[in-house]
Amino acid sequence: MPDMFRSRPTPRPADGKGFVRQLNKVYGWYTAGVFLFVLLLAVAEHMGMSREMIGFIFLLTTVAVYAGIGIMSRTTDPVEYYVAGRRVPAVYNGMATGADWMSAASFLGLAGTIYLTGYNGLAFIMGWSGGFCLVALFLAPYLRKFGQFTIPDFLGERYGGNWPRLLGIAAAILCSFTYVVAQIYGVGLITSRLTGVAFELGIFLGLGGILVCSFLGGMRAVTWTQVAQYVVIIVAYMLPVVWLSMKQTGVPVPQLVYGFQLEKVTAKEEVLTNDPKEKEVRQIYADRVDKLQAMLADPVRSLAAERAAAEAKVLVLRASNAGQTEQIAAEKLLARMPRDPEGAVREWRRELADAQTKQKPLNGMPPQAQQYSGDPDGSADERAEFDLSRRNFLALVFCLMVGTAALPHVLIRYYTTPSVKQARESVTWSLLFVVLLYFTAPALAVLVKFEVFNVLVGTSFDALPSWVAAWNKVDASLLSITDVNRDGILQLNEMSIGGDIIVLATAEIAGLPYVISGLVAAGGLAAALSTADGLLLTIANALSHDLYYKMIDPNASTARRVTISKMLLLVVALAAAYVAAQKPADILFLVSAAFSFAAAAFFPALTLGIFWRRTTGVAASLGMVAGLGLTFYYMVLNQPWLREVFGVTQPIQLWWGIQPISAGVFGVPVGFVVMVLVSLVTPPPPARVQELVEYVRYPRTWGR
Repeated sequence: MPDMFRSRPTPRPADGKGFVRQLNKVYGWYTAGVFLFVLLLAVAEHMGMSREMIGFIFLLTTVAVYAGIGIMSRTTDPVEYYVAGRRVPAVYNGMATGADWMSAASFLGLAGTIYLTGYNGLAFIMGWSGGFCLVALFLAPYLRKFGQFTIPDFLGERYGGNWPRLLGIAAAILCSFTYVVAQIYGVGLITSRLTGVAFELGIFLGLGGILVCSFLGGMRAVTWTQVAQYVVIIVAYMLPVVWLSMKQTGVPVPQLVYGFQLEKVTAKEEVLTNDPKEKEVRQIYADRVDKLQAMLADPVRSLAAERAAAEAKVLVLRASNAGQTEQIAAEKLLARMPRDPEGAVREWRRELADAQTKQKPLNGMPPQAQQYSGDPDGSADERAEFDLSRRNFLALVFCLMVGTAALPHVLIRYYTTPSVKQARESVTWSLLFVVLLYFTAPALAVLVKFEVFNVLVGTSFDALPSWVAAWNKVDASLLSITDVNRDGILQLNEMSIGGDIIVLATAEIAGLPYVISGLVAAGGLAAALSTADGLLLTIANALSHDLYYKMIDPNASTARRVTISKMLLLVVALAAAYVAAQKPADILFLVSAAFSFAAAAFFPALTLGIFWRRTTGVAASLGMVAGLGLTFYYMVLNQPWLREVFGVTQPIQLWWGIQPISAGVFGVPVGFVVMVLVSLVTPPPPARVQELVEYVRYPRTWGR
């Protein structure tokens, strides 16, 4: 068993270099093993191994490796369990943070978002990358110097009393639980696609790997597992996009050819916008919009007419002895018709939204290089649309940036380094490892769009690549094609493509063997597992350490505290798996909303707690309640899914046109204002607390 995984006290400083050398050796061999494993599977595929078997091998092997690290890292030492013994070197903590941060949404959804939304998708890259800059400048080194185990622990020690700690626990659970449900949902989705098992079974297969990693060894097991997962994530993401870059340009550095390919995509967009066949398809969808709007005006009569027409068509086909295929299609169409007007309205509204998108040029996508919607030099409506688009772009960047800097499962990673100096270095490494993927995502989106525009569009339906039909069978929401104008040639607006497929299908688009597609799926699984581990541990530690030990039973033994944390982790994991298995609506919104929740709840309290010694506990408590409460109120008032959950019937009232996903843009300043004003009218904190704040901010002690 590698010595780095053994349960032992925190090593003396003299052990540091030897420990790092051992880590370099272990993970160097591990990385070589990943490449060898993929090579062997590629040979096996060439010799006839089925895709299903390759998928099962990827799933079982990766989960077994992660579980093995978790088993070897088991511990009951609270310092090891909560903060990995505070001995994780900066570079490895940066890798673990990168994996912790690189959720399934980032791995699968980022490039897809940029593909579908163009320039506006860059808000995610700017916000998330900028968030790590805020962590490095304002939070990580100072929080590490305070020396607590969790963010609620910091709030309790800095502000005193139980209310700041309790509010911190509640906010940490709110942010982390919504996030972890999405990760477990992603685990089920990827596992089911990788192996073909049922979605619900896929959830619990992946959940087993999550629990073995975090249940037995806590933060220590999670840390070393996340380092291993980052290797899989980055290899799986980079390999197909580098190959695709070579295929299109001959240059194996996609980030360098991004601009050249973007110019070609922009030129092709103009051609497709003015193409007569594309206009023909768009007109068909425009006519469909008019028809659906008329049907929705009188759904009862329209449904009866549609049903009568479908029944008449079936009778005519039977009477004329039409082909069996045509008869079956007509019968299926009749069987799929809504049974009542309410169901018809729901279905027609979905069809109307789809048709309204497809009647627009470029399948409803904005030009890839266009900054914002509208036109700053156009008509009054176009200028207003431009201003609104820019406002929402900046609001989203702000929320993602500040939310990243305040997410508890990210911040606790900087408690694990040996010193404050290494905490700061660790943030630099984190940013490097995260940006490596983020700088690649825009290039990946453009390379795939170039391939779609120049290889797929204009191709005969009979000559389309095999991966198109394969993905069409897997999930129509990811990829579907319909010959709307019946000319036998694929037009852009005849294709519906989901964001997640952009990454998952890159290997097949690049012409690589299926084993690389399996590797990409394994990378997405690693991203989901790594983030889920960190989030579950954050929730369990907040309940066991901050609630139970700090507030209920301060005399609890270390073994009892760790045992309770493990029990709670199991309960929370099962609860999150149950919620994910229900396939909750609008999960993407809930994940994105976690950033606004974290920003409003934590960022003002953390930054003022570090940089202004006059901030009081009462002010922090009221500021957290005000900021988080306003953020949640704005979401409930304006987000469709939450409006339905809470029974809100009043009209949507957007403030300055800001979308509810960016509600934190209102909550954060309110939190700051409340904390400052209340601090000025309440007694200052004890001298001991003010001296501690000054000590933490004193630069000459950072290396200690």
